[in-house]
Amino acid sequence: MIPAHFDLDDAVAYAAWRDRKLAAHPRSLAGLVVELRDPRRLSPAERDALLARCAVANMALYASGTGSDPDKDIPRELGRQLGLLRLDANPLADDDGISPLAVAPAGTRTEFIPYTDRGIQWHTDGYYNALDHQVRGLILHCVQRAERGGENRLLDHEIAYILLRDEDPQHIRALMAPDAMTIPPRMDDAGEARPARSGPVFAVWPDGHLHMRYTARKVSIVWKDDARTRAAVAALERILADADNRYVFRGLLEPGMGLVCNNVLHDRAPFADGDTRKRLLYRARYFDRVADRVGALPDVTAA
Repeated sequence: MIPAHFDLDDAVAYAAWRDRKLAAHPRSLAGLVVELRDPRRLSPAERDALLARCAVANMALYASGTGSDPDKDIPRELGRQLGLLRLDANPLADDDGISPLAVAPAGTRTEFIPYTDRGIQWHTDGYYNALDHQVRGLILHCVQRAERGGENRLLDHEIAYILLRDEDPQHIRALMAPDAMTIPPRMDDAGEARPARSGPVFAVWPDGHLHMRYTARKVSIVWKDDARTRAAVAALERILADADNRYVFRGLLEPGMGLVCNNVLHDRAPFADGDTRKRLLYRARYFDRVADRVGALPDVTAA
């Protein structure tokens, strides 16, 4: 059953949840940062600090002492301790399911923007996935930053929901339609590499959590062709373009830093590598959300 605060006909429950959410939400990027000695082996206090920030803002940033250590166990073991177990091993990821985000010198990856130095518009990861394989959790771990650029902007998708619903609840109703956003099929030399994917922008999952699938791209996307959807999409675009939106955080990941989140809205600025400093981030995408509860470290040995 949908929680009362996400019921568009229950204004009282929504107002109470909204007020709690906005009161608890961090006011700056610094409010999201947790210092970690080693993400591979969290202390109970470090884990609780990460989970607490994800509970109020759907995301946390960490700064660790691993520096430019290229060990892929850093994001993998961090995820396991936070309840992130089921990797989305998409075709462009390495065999271990983790994607090295760097400028690809050749091959299939060069056709996809994350593996170039170009900017990436606002999106949530895996918006083109089937609805039963949505990306709910995400880790980005920085091994090396670029010589210039590559900053990210971040926005909690629950805040985007609030800003839209406050403007007009019909925006939410439109973006919850099962055919609100369609990603056309992707073709390659062999034919259809991926079928068309239609679905809502906002959805409430059986566990009661809000999920968002979205891309600001202007090509290879089809929005439902009605006035209500057009108005909702335009409103969301205004929110994301608002330079004064105090809930949008901007930052640059340095070596040893990372983002762990429930697939919040994010983008990436263009960047330029140097001769000795070439950008490398590890991206791990999961079908799980970050664990909801703080407390003792989980037993993940059997995972």
